[in-house]
Amino acid sequence: MLEKMGCPSQQSETITLAQEPKDTSSMPLRSSSAFIINTEIGAVLSVMRRNVRWGIQYMEDEDQIEHSLIKSFKETRKKLFTWQTQWHTINPILYLQPFLDVVQSDETSAPITGVALSSIYKFITLEVLHLNTVNVADSLHKIIDAVTSCRFEVTDPASEEVVLVKILQVLLACMKNKASVKLSNQHVCDMVNTCFQIVHQASSKGELLQRIARQTMHELVRCIFSHLPDVGTPHVNDKENGYISSKTEAAINLDMLAVKVDESIGHTKEFLTTEPYGVPCMVEIFQFLCSLLTAVEHTGVGPNPRSNSLSYDEDVPLFSLGLINSVVELGGASLGQHPELLTLVGNDLFHSLIQFGLSPSPLILSTVCSIVLNLYHLLRMKLKLQLEAFFSSVLMRIAQNKHGAKYQQQEVAMETIVDLCRQPEFIYEMYANYDCDISCSNIFEDLVNLLSKSAFPVNSPLTAIHILALEGLVAMTNGISENITGVCEVQILENAILDLENEPFWKVKCENYESTDSWVPYIHKTKHMKQKLAVGADHFNVDPKKGLEFLQGMRMLPDTLDPVSVACFLRYTTGLDKNLVGDYLGNHDRFNVDVLQEFAKTFDFHDMNLDIALRVFLETFRLPGEAQKIQRFVEAFAEQFYHHSPDIFANKDAALLLSYSLILLNTDRHSPQVKRKMTEEDFIRNNRRINGGNDLPREYLSELYSSICENEIRMTPAQGAGVMTHDNWVGLIHKTRQIVPYIACGTGNEINNEMFVILSGPTLAALSVVLDLVEQEDVLETCIDGFLKVAKIAGCYQLDDVIDGLLVSLSKFTNLSTPVYVEEPVFAFGNDTKAMKATIGVFTITNAYGDYIRSGWRNTVDCILTLHKLGLLPTRLATDTANDLDQIEDTGKSVLLSPPAPAVLASTHSRKTSGLMGRFSEFLYYDTEKPAPQPSQEHLEAHKRAIETVKSCHVNNIFTESKFLQSDSLTNLTRALILSAGQNKDEEASVFCLELLITVTLNNRDRIMLLWENVFGYISNIVQSAVMPSTLVEKAVFGLIRICQRLLPYKENLTDDLLKSLQLILKLDARVADAYCEHITQEIMRLVKANARQIKSHLGWRTITSLVSITARHPEASDPGFETLEFIMSEGTHLLPANFVLCVNAARQFAESRVGETSRSVKSLDLMGGSASCLVKWSRATKGEEGEDAEKVYQDIGEMWLRLVQSLKKVCLDPREEIRNHAILTLQNCLTGLDGIHLEDDLWAQCFDLVVFTLVNDLLEIVQEKSLKEYRNMEGTVILSVKLLLNVFLYCLPSLCRLVSFCKVWIGVLSCLERFMKVKIRGKTSDKVHEIVMELLKESLLVMKGSGVLVPSDSVGSDSFWQLTWLHVKNISPNLQSEVFPVS
Repeated sequence: MLEKMGCPSQQSETITLAQEPKDTSSMPLRSSSAFIINTEIGAVLSVMRRNVRWGIQYMEDEDQIEHSLIKSFKETRKKLFTWQTQWHTINPILYLQPFLDVVQSDETSAPITGVALSSIYKFITLEVLHLNTVNVADSLHKIIDAVTSCRFEVTDPASEEVVLVKILQVLLACMKNKASVKLSNQHVCDMVNTCFQIVHQASSKGELLQRIARQTMHELVRCIFSHLPDVGTPHVNDKENGYISSKTEAAINLDMLAVKVDESIGHTKEFLTTEPYGVPCMVEIFQFLCSLLTAVEHTGVGPNPRSNSLSYDEDVPLFSLGLINSVVELGGASLGQHPELLTLVGNDLFHSLIQFGLSPSPLILSTVCSIVLNLYHLLRMKLKLQLEAFFSSVLMRIAQNKHGAKYQQQEVAMETIVDLCRQPEFIYEMYANYDCDISCSNIFEDLVNLLSKSAFPVNSPLTAIHILALEGLVAMTNGISENITGVCEVQILENAILDLENEPFWKVKCENYESTDSWVPYIHKTKHMKQKLAVGADHFNVDPKKGLEFLQGMRMLPDTLDPVSVACFLRYTTGLDKNLVGDYLGNHDRFNVDVLQEFAKTFDFHDMNLDIALRVFLETFRLPGEAQKIQRFVEAFAEQFYHHSPDIFANKDAALLLSYSLILLNTDRHSPQVKRKMTEEDFIRNNRRINGGNDLPREYLSELYSSICENEIRMTPAQGAGVMTHDNWVGLIHKTRQIVPYIACGTGNEINNEMFVILSGPTLAALSVVLDLVEQEDVLETCIDGFLKVAKIAGCYQLDDVIDGLLVSLSKFTNLSTPVYVEEPVFAFGNDTKAMKATIGVFTITNAYGDYIRSGWRNTVDCILTLHKLGLLPTRLATDTANDLDQIEDTGKSVLLSPPAPAVLASTHSRKTSGLMGRFSEFLYYDTEKPAPQPSQEHLEAHKRAIETVKSCHVNNIFTESKFLQSDSLTNLTRALILSAGQNKDEEASVFCLELLITVTLNNRDRIMLLWENVFGYISNIVQSAVMPSTLVEKAVFGLIRICQRLLPYKENLTDDLLKSLQLILKLDARVADAYCEHITQEIMRLVKANARQIKSHLGWRTITSLVSITARHPEASDPGFETLEFIMSEGTHLLPANFVLCVNAARQFAESRVGETSRSVKSLDLMGGSASCLVKWSRATKGEEGEDAEKVYQDIGEMWLRLVQSLKKVCLDPREEIRNHAILTLQNCLTGLDGIHLEDDLWAQCFDLVVFTLVNDLLEIVQEKSLKEYRNMEGTVILSVKLLLNVFLYCLPSLCRLVSFCKVWIGVLSCLERFMKVKIRGKTSDKVHEIVMELLKESLLVMKGSGVLVPSDSVGSDSFWQLTWLHVKNISPNLQSEVFPVS
């Protein structure tokens, strides 16, 4: 039996695929080629001789002759060795022809043909034929012609398969030979044709042949298209109709495919045989490969969305898709440089990919997705709408399970989406080219929402798809995160957007799509418009009239509507209800009719068949059913089509009639109500003489008829989002004519912020849901990394709401933001990987992006509090910037930041005793010391992990670095600490929060006013509400003092405010104040010693002296209190007019206090007395100055002096003799010993009234009324007071005598002396008192006499100074007048 093509064999020794040529060292020398050929001739002849048919043949005359095939071999053998010296000039056909004759002979058996093919294969692979061989092109052509027309006698199936394998080997070797560049387009097509025929026939043969044939086909295609990048000038072949389709050429039945292939490849163009192979043959081959997919579709073996099983054969589509993928991988970007190939990719291939993408086979879907991924990488700039259609119609539909897809399909689709998201530029280009294009869908936003939704398990456990979706979101986030550094500025283009509102949205253009300076503002504008149009479209879909009014209000349409603007809105806006668009355009109102005319003018029908144009037109709306409306639509369409294609029709009426005819044909052919279908002849007959009285070409009408019959024009929109019908595809191809160029935006730093606004919310939601359910460590890492990446971007763009949301979400997984109810919380925390990673995440975000935290501080503080309760924080969590060693001085303990209680590791075996006997036993051994249970190894390891986790969180940095926080963040941190402390019922936690609050305050002394109101308010609330001593009150009081201590040296302008705050201490409950008085006083002493020079105001000193004064009667606090006062007043070092009176009063408190030794009271009096020297110093410093200022100073000095002596006067009444007497002496010194002080005369009169006379009266009252046991030795005090009275009088006599009231003062002195004479001590008058009174009175009178103050007067009246004096003196000593003024 003779066949054109045989079948493959199982002979393993001859079944080997063609390999790549070996390195040149293994190639034969050209001179040895004759030996190689001679060997192969011998091999063929030996096989032929084994066959009886090829033995000696006899003619009628019985002469012996040989068969022509054998004879040709022998003739060639004779000449071989004569060619050696001139081998490079020998035409290869001379020695190839015998082998080729054997291959083409139908008399040879399969073994003979196989050997001949092996010989040819050897010649090619060993480069007996090479690029520089004479006539190598013709030789290769001869080989290919012979092999593709190979004939042999089939003796058994095995030998047949061997021959077929060798045919494949030779064809592939020809293609891999370096001389293959000289092959013609036709021969390359023939090779592919032959190879595919073998592939097809192998389906009924052995498995090995099938695999070899398919592999050879792949290798052949790879070799051909690897040459594409080297092809020079693209071959341009103008396609008709603007819509290229090879689908009509595809075989309808797979069994006929091998026969039809001759018509499909290489027989349509004459130029294929005239030049070396290149783009023409590649176009033919690629078109054929696409037609294989179409053939599968048309035979019903293609994708069926309703199929619930893989009942169809996956083989052919997988094989075809594999070949196409090889073309795409090897052709690379060069496919886009050749219009014919690019058109095939964008039209035929993509349409098939979308169809097969919806296949129920995960394997087919995976292959389709691989091809699309490659096409995106290589040709995305030229396949904008096709990629959008695939993403929307295939990937998203399957991933969302809208197609009824199986889990495996969803996983494949999701993997592809994630792979795309991992491309550095993918998300940027999706946003810029689709989300910011008015006529495209929001691919980026839809992908984000899809991935977020897909990451949510709904009533199901976490699956691989959920994790994949999360990885996609994280990949998007990583893409943005990796392209930002530091703090990014958000570009504000509001002015440009406002300017744009006056420009029609359909006229907005970009000057340069390659320049970021142009396309960035452009996409901001278009995105802004698209958002408005989307809202307008929603309104339109509810009520078209109100929708248009809304758009007018949004300034997207002019205030006065015109047909052009409305038509462009209906034409270019996505999301409109096509039913409503059709109703609006079909309305009979004049304005609507004008809109319809303008709507039709927006279409470009150049170089387009009528049926294609009609599909494009009707795809944009739903054609109403009313005849009048249909007429208006068809008239508008026909007029526009005729305008663009005047060469086809004689007039527009012809276009109108034929359009109507096509609509009728469409209804007839595809309506189930029509039983008798219109034939092609009927259609042609119905359209006779419509073209201006002439007939249209029959071929033209036949083509239209076939197109309508094969693909219905759908008058109603396809149901379901993302459904891609034939008409939708035709419309999409038409849109490519008017599409906005693809923007290659690279990393897209300019649009990061807008994209992140879309991405952040869904990503956070997905991360939170997955993190809540997952336990695998790698997924946990992915989630935490996702949170950190989101935080990085949010921090870059200063999005505090996103940072807060991150902390709220992430802190939930730390298990630290809720009260600790676990029996062994540290053990639980150390064994919870999720909690530890989440904790690290929370504090990483807090430390890195604290500037942008607002409400999120509350979550962070809650976590810190719980860690403190668990004893996992460092002993000393945070310090302020100053040296903290000094706070331990003198106290022996730290006031602030006391260490938390250490975590206790309890053994898992420890149990509470229960039962009567157990409790009784416990009672018996109650006093016995029990050893603490030892923790297990597991507990120790968990505790170690917990400690290491917290250590890596660097919690202390939050507070030590708080001085670098922005103001808003710092304020919110303090509020969070206050809120947590106030709401926490645990005093230890409140104390801890207060400590942290004080630390933050101290670390931000330069911004104290920002915090002071909140901090002081909180401390004030604690202090004023305290009724009993507690740790919290202690921390509050000493924390306030510490703040003042640290800030006073640096904040002179705040000195008064800081010191005023210390008045809180004065409001302490008596029990609380008593408990902390000593320590408070010590801290006040430190404050004064360190900052005395900074305290200058009366208000500040009043606070200090008040705090010092209250310690005078406190047993423990009086010593540091007096030390503080002594520091201030000693030698007048820190006495000022502002604090003089205050310090004097404080010293009086200590002088009067009986707490401590008497010597301290004496020292207090000495301090009071010594302070007078400051008055002298200040007075002398003012001497010589004049004016109101000087008068004011003197007046103030006088007042201070008066207050001083008044204070001393009070101490003069002290029950203690030593203190009382010392006070009188000190008072006398202050009244009589201040030389140089400037005092007004009136001041002395006041001094006598307020001090001297009052003192005398009080002392005399004490002598008369008080118990002498209480006031011992009052006699000495009275004597001292007498001396003080008269000494002071004599000291100030010069000033007093100038006063009008002098007489009154003098009479007062005498009256006091009278009382002294009458006073009884222990029931009797005192001789010592009488003696001192008489002595001092006489001295005083003599002084007055000598100074001319007391002189005899002639006045007879009793009111004269002389008369009054002696009137009172006689009551004291009747004879004293004669002694002072003796009668001469």
